[in-house]
Amino acid sequence: MKQKKIVVVCDSIHEKGFELLGKESDIKVIDATKVAKDKLGEIIADADVAITRSPTDIDTLFLDAGKKLCAVVRAGVGVDNVDLDECSKRGVIAMNVPTANTIAAVELTMAHLLGTARKFPYIHNDLKQDRLWRREKWYGIELYGKKLGIIGFGNIGSRVAVRAKAFGMDIVAYDPYIPSNKVTDLGMVYTENFDDILACDFITIHTPKNKETVNIINKAEIAKMKDGVRLINCARGGLYNEEALVEGLKSGKIAFAGIDVFSKEPALNNPILDLDNVTVTPHLGANTLESQEKIAVQAAEAAILAARGVSYPNALNLPIKTEDLPNFIAPYIELVQKISFMAAQIYKRPILGVHIEGEGAVSEYAKSLLTFALVGALKESLGDNINYVNASYVAKDKNIQTSTKTLPVSGYSNKFTVKISTDKGVAEVGGTVFGEDEQRVVSINGFKTDFKPKGKMIIFQNRDVPGVIASISTLLAKKDINIADFRLARGNNDLALAVILVDQDISKELLKELNELPNCIWAQSVNI
Repeated sequence: MKQKKIVVVCDSIHEKGFELLGKESDIKVIDATKVAKDKLGEIIADADVAITRSPTDIDTLFLDAGKKLCAVVRAGVGVDNVDLDECSKRGVIAMNVPTANTIAAVELTMAHLLGTARKFPYIHNDLKQDRLWRREKWYGIELYGKKLGIIGFGNIGSRVAVRAKAFGMDIVAYDPYIPSNKVTDLGMVYTENFDDILACDFITIHTPKNKETVNIINKAEIAKMKDGVRLINCARGGLYNEEALVEGLKSGKIAFAGIDVFSKEPALNNPILDLDNVTVTPHLGANTLESQEKIAVQAAEAAILAARGVSYPNALNLPIKTEDLPNFIAPYIELVQKISFMAAQIYKRPILGVHIEGEGAVSEYAKSLLTFALVGALKESLGDNINYVNASYVAKDKNIQTSTKTLPVSGYSNKFTVKISTDKGVAEVGGTVFGEDEQRVVSINGFKTDFKPKGKMIIFQNRDVPGVIASISTLLAKKDINIADFRLARGNNDLALAVILVDQDISKELLKELNELPNCIWAQSVNI
C-alpha cells in the first residue's frame, strides 16, 4: 500500500480546510495548531507539506526540522514570516493564498474610512460605557464631496475606490504600474504626481510592502498634506512611518487615522494606541468568516496538489527544472531575473513588453528563461502577487508582449539582454557571467558598463559636458550619501550614462534634485 503524504497544519484555519484535507485518502493530516512552537519541530519532521499562518516563522530552524518538506503553504497573503531564499536553497516551494481576503480587506478599509470621519468607537464608548448622552460633542464630517487619495490601484485599492465613489467621494489614484485608463474608465482621476494624493482630504494605501513603499508617507509628505487630513492603512505596517504619523496626529495636522497594521505586531505598546484621534484594529484585514473559509479551502487545495507533486498554485519560488538545462545556464537564471528587475525600475511605468535577446550558446535557452524575466520585470509593481507559476498568465492578462531572439556575438561569449518596453520608452539592460558564477551588468540602454547587479544605485543619463560628475558628487556629499563606486559610460551622440553605487537609500527629494541638475536628462534610483 502506497504511503500517505503528510500535511501538518501548524496554525488555526477554518474547519472547511480540515474537512477538505480529511477527505483525501492519500493524505494524512496532522493538526498541530495547539502544539507549542518550540515543540513543532518534532511534529513536522516527517511532513511533506506544512500549512502555516503568521504565528509560525518559516525560517532556518523550521526548515532544519522539516527535512522532508517539499512545500509550505502560507494561508494568507503576506509572506513576511517566510524566508523565501532559504526555502529556495533547500528546494522547498513556498506558496501563499493571495486573493481570498480581498473583499474582507476592502470592507475593513471602508469601516476605517467611515470611522475616521465619524469617530464611531469613541461615540460608542461615550454612550455605552460612560452612559453620557452628548450629541453636541460628536460632530464628524461627511464623505460626500471629499477627495480620497488612493495609493495603489490593484485588487483592493480599485474596489475601495468603487465603494467610496458610491458615497459621493472624488477619487484620485496613484499607481505608476497600471495603465491610466484603468482609473479614468471608472470616472476617476489618475495622477503621476504624488503631491496630488497629498492634497486629498482622505488618503488610503493598498500596495505591497517593498523597498519603494516602506515609509512612502513620512514627515515630509505629511507636511505637504491638508490640515485635518485623515489617513487609513489596512495594507501593511510601515508603509506610513509610525513616528511621523504619531507626530502628525499629536499636532492635529492629521485629524484622524484608521490603522489596522503596525510595523511590529502584536502592537501592544505602540505609541499610536495612546492617542485619542485614531481608530485601531489588530490586523483584521482577513478576519471575516467568509474570507477565513476561502483561505482555508485554497490553502488545503494547494497543500494537496503540492503533496502529490501535481502543481504548486501561487508558488513564490518555483524553480525551473534545472536537470533539463546544462550547468553553465544556472547563474544566468538568476541574472536574467535581476536585470529584468533592474530594467523595470528605470522608467517605473506600466510594462507593455518583455523581450530577451541572447548571444552565444546561452541564446538557445532564452525561452526557458522568459518566465524568470517576467517575474523580475513585474516584481517591482506586483510584489508577492507575481510568481513563477502565474507570470505568463499575468503577462497575458495585462497584454504584455513577450519574445526571444538570438543575436550575433557582440564581444561576449555569452550574453542576455532584457528589453522592457513602456509608454515612456524602452529600458534595456544586458548582462553576462564571468567564470562560473560572476554576474555582471555590461550594458544599459546601449551604453557599455561593468558592475555587479547588486545594491543601491543611481542611474544618471546626461549631456557629455564638463562638470557633471562634480555636480553629482557635490550633491550626494551634501546629503551624506557615500559613493561606493562610480561607473561612467560615453556614447557616440554627446551623451553619457553613469551608474553610481551608494551606501544609503535615495530619497524622492534627492532624486528630484538630481533630475534638476544642469545637463541631466534623467536620473533614477535602482535597488537590487
